[in-house]
Amino acid sequence: MEVTVITEEQIDALLADLLERYGYDFTGYSKASLKRRIQRLYSLDKALSFAEFRFKIANEPLYFKRFVEQITVNVTEMFRDPTFFKTLRNEVLPKLGTYPLIRIWIAGCSTGEEAYSMCILLQELGLLQKSLVYATDLNPAVLEKAAQGFFGLSQMKQYSENYIQSGGSKEFSSYYTAKYSLAKFNDDLRSKIIFSTHNLVSDRSFNEFQLILCRNVLIYFDRDLQNKVIGLFDDSLEELGYLALGSKETMEFSGVSKRYRRLPSDKIWRKMN
Repeated sequence: MEVTVITEEQIDALLADLLERYGYDFTGYSKASLKRRIQRLYSLDKALSFAEFRFKIANEPLYFKRFVEQITVNVTEMFRDPTFFKTLRNEVLPKLGTYPLIRIWIAGCSTGEEAYSMCILLQELGLLQKSLVYATDLNPAVLEKAAQGFFGLSQMKQYSENYIQSGGSKEFSSYYTAKYSLAKFNDDLRSKIIFSTHNLVSDRSFNEFQLILCRNVLIYFDRDLQNKVIGLFDDSLEELGYLALGSKETMEFSGVSKRYRRLPSDKIWRKMN
């Protein structure tokens, strides 16, 4: 059966349904990227018509859950971009060590690899016990997986290499236990992470942080939404706190950029007095 190409008008109608029915606002997402992912799911599930597809998303909670899983991007790995984590290890986290409690927000945490990487860094710097890592995502399914702390054992070789390149000097295997084809990360790491759903588009600030990481999420938003989300991060960040974005992302265009100074080596900005 030949699948019909979805039109812009149909996408707009579907996004309006999602906002009205579930409170999920995808209207500021990059149209081209969103359309590709919706078209892929529509073709994959072989809906008889777009009207049927739209009806199922709006009226069947399980199918809506599948929809969210398919159209949100969940590409991540532990110690991804090792030089970035090296900068955190050597320059950022030691400065936060003077705080009595360190609060870190990882926005768009996906399946949790970045959160566990952060806890490993904090432990090696002797800061884990006085830290809390808030790991949030729009997608409840990936958060459920993240909270379990299980990752494929086949990925550990790559993660170990990333860890070493980021300045790690211990045996990476000391942080997890092998169980069949899975690696279960230690409970002392998991105990310092709070996993929670949070929608960057519609939800407000929920705490004050000294470090916020949101890497490779803003690239899926249009410029207006990027500006709104950076404003949210600014509201959530303490003076002299740090904001880290992805390698293709910037905050230079935003209205708050004058209050920030970028570190020379990475896409990390410090909020100045």
